[in-house]
Amino acid sequence: MADLILNIPTGEVSLSAATAKTVFSMTAPANQRLKLKGIELFFKGVSATDTPVKCELSLVTTDGGTATTATPAKNDNDMAETAQGVYKTNYSLEPSTYGANLRTWEVHPQTGLVLYFPLHDEPRLKGGTEMALRLTAAQAQTVSANAVVEE
Repeated sequence: MADLILNIPTGEVSLSAATAKTVFSMTAPANQRLKLKGIELFFKGVSATDTPVKCELSLVTTDGGTATTATPAKNDNDMAETAQGVYKTNYSLEPSTYGANLRTWEVHPQTGLVLYFPLHDEPRLKGGTEMALRLTAAQAQTVSANAVVEE
């Protein structure tokens, strides 16, 4: 890893009631690892009685989905390195197969989640593999997310 820290914003993503939606994914280049340093989620919920949103960070076995390609922003614009990973947001067709679930959170849609993983405990991706953040809301919701990734 070259200490290239990237911010990948998803923009606003609409969640349909009781339907899993992949809001972000990252794929490591063939011979390079990626490290997920943090996740930020912000909801626009208005009802205190809404059910918390299930947020799952999982490996993706087979993508096959359709999504918007995200352009990462460097934390330090003076770094000349080019981002090598592939980052996607707002899937309109979900990935075909999910693998191991790494983390699960329940987040109330009137709040959010700002989580930076402890040093040396960040989820890592080996070369050529993919990780995604998938949300399931009981009621229709809107979320915007940011991922902080180190290449």
